[in-house]
Amino acid sequence: MKKVIVIGLDGFEPKLAEPLMDRGELPNLSRLRERGGFSRVQTTSPAQTPVAWSTFATSTNPGGHGIFDFIRRDPKTYLPDLSMTRYERRNAYLPPKAVNLRRGVPFWELLSKAGIPSTIVRFPCTYPPDNIRGRMLAGMGVPDLRGGLGTSTFYTSQEDIHSQESENVLTIQPDAKDFIKTHLIGPRSPKAGKDLTFPISIQIDRDARKVTILSDGQPKAIDVYEGQWSDWLRVKFEVGLLQSIKGMVRFHLVQLSPVFELYASPINFDPDAPLFPISVPADYARQLAKEIGTFYTTGMVEDHGGLNNERFGEEAYLAQCEGALREREKMMIYELDRMKEGFFFCLFDTPDRVQHMFWRFNQPNGGKDEPVRSEMEHVIEQHYSLCDEVVGKALQRVDDQTLLVVLSDHGMNSFQRGVNVNSWLRDNGLLTLKDGHDPDESEFFRHVDWSRTKAYALGLSGIYLNLKGREEQGVVPNDDAEAVKASIAGGLSNLMDPDKGKRAITTVKTREELYSGAYASESPDLMVNFAEGYRVSWSTALGGVPLSLFEDNDKKWAGDHIIDPHFVPGVLFMNKEYRDENPTLLDMAPTILDALGVSKGEAMEGDSLLA
Repeated sequence: MKKVIVIGLDGFEPKLAEPLMDRGELPNLSRLRERGGFSRVQTTSPAQTPVAWSTFATSTNPGGHGIFDFIRRDPKTYLPDLSMTRYERRNAYLPPKAVNLRRGVPFWELLSKAGIPSTIVRFPCTYPPDNIRGRMLAGMGVPDLRGGLGTSTFYTSQEDIHSQESENVLTIQPDAKDFIKTHLIGPRSPKAGKDLTFPISIQIDRDARKVTILSDGQPKAIDVYEGQWSDWLRVKFEVGLLQSIKGMVRFHLVQLSPVFELYASPINFDPDAPLFPISVPADYARQLAKEIGTFYTTGMVEDHGGLNNERFGEEAYLAQCEGALREREKMMIYELDRMKEGFFFCLFDTPDRVQHMFWRFNQPNGGKDEPVRSEMEHVIEQHYSLCDEVVGKALQRVDDQTLLVVLSDHGMNSFQRGVNVNSWLRDNGLLTLKDGHDPDESEFFRHVDWSRTKAYALGLSGIYLNLKGREEQGVVPNDDAEAVKASIAGGLSNLMDPDKGKRAITTVKTREELYSGAYASESPDLMVNFAEGYRVSWSTALGGVPLSLFEDNDKKWAGDHIIDPHFVPGVLFMNKEYRDENPTLLDMAPTILDALGVSKGEAMEGDSLLA
């Protein structure tokens, strides 16, 4: 083969795709199925985006690349941190440096050594990007300007509105001329220890049902109509003398009355001058923006937080998701039209994000108690059709010397009930709160007595032992570790939800059962596999210990995939015949290398699927 093209459709669910193809509603994917083949593909444990795509890239289990969750824990503090990137600073006189925590050898490094170019657009765990022969635009892992995965700002004239997850709330009041002076909240100043701000003014035009944002940014004035999203506003936060940080933001005007509500997206890095490198070569992001227009740079593009926090409605979220998809489509077409040889990858995240937020309309008596809204019942299928159109445009650019691969990293399922794993550990004498503290929703293990705690849950799947010599206040001797793990695994496996009469957890696996490789010791000691309809609770993920063991998931985020991996395989399409018996994500890198005539790496665990 002269070229390999891979289109990633994050979270594309085979149980939905297969009947849609059978009914002729996904014609381009059906063409791929007929021309080459289609199968389900085994995902990783856990079935999480950064974990699965890292395995795709390296052909190693997570123990070989070191990504086990969105969240990792610091054994010295027991506090959560993001797993994909860390920042290092040698001394106070040097700026911090971003370090990519995905390790192992991705196949594009082997292609580079063989002299074969790659263009990789928005691949997860590529921040900062790898130095490859070709071009790379970083994907999931790129933070917003505040350093998080997506911190928005909500402006409201209503009093007593409090900040929710990943947001700031600013209470504002228009003056007699319907004019508002306020600001954007930017990154924290390391010197002053407070948030940097960028002044903006808002002029309300009630007759035109719009506001105009006025500032020293670019453009100086930007209109936002009620129910719509604005164009990008480029801003600059002054750090000190001749020092500034550039970013960009979009606004959504929710309503003018009876309460004024305006939503500002997380502030993205400006591709013309990102705070940290987001592309290779360094000016690739700027050149791409010049060719296709300004684009989102954060790793989590879709503003699911705004919908989850009920700051705007489903229509606004769908509009933003489709805009993100079209933006990514422009990148794909631009690169494919100038591709002569080598490897190309582009990830479309929106299937995953749309399903997370709209699965609730497809599940009877589950998740949030939603009113019947017939216009929302087929949103996911409609989005699958948009993805099929994207595949069709890639097919138009494929010749007989091109291998086209379309795949998802995992599928999707229902999330109706949350399991408070730390509460189970508490109830079974394995986690103890300090005297005088009752169970509550406090996160970050605020009231845990570590001197009397043997295990704790953190992240979306894992349980850690409070191991002596590893954790700062560890109490479990190494000689007792296996017995403690066996006790937890035995107690949690097949855990029943008494209120629903259903099994909530299928199995609990040890590290040794799942992982091997240089970084296996960094994984949780135990991994919890949840049954369909269940997931780790929102509180557990960040170290909460509530009173109850089970809770209804009342958020709009009612679709998920962090369950037993057997229930959420991905999809795999190719335009060439391939060995389709039980393919796994481990097989993808060897397949791509094989197609381009390059031997697989020594550490790679999978095999080529090509016949």
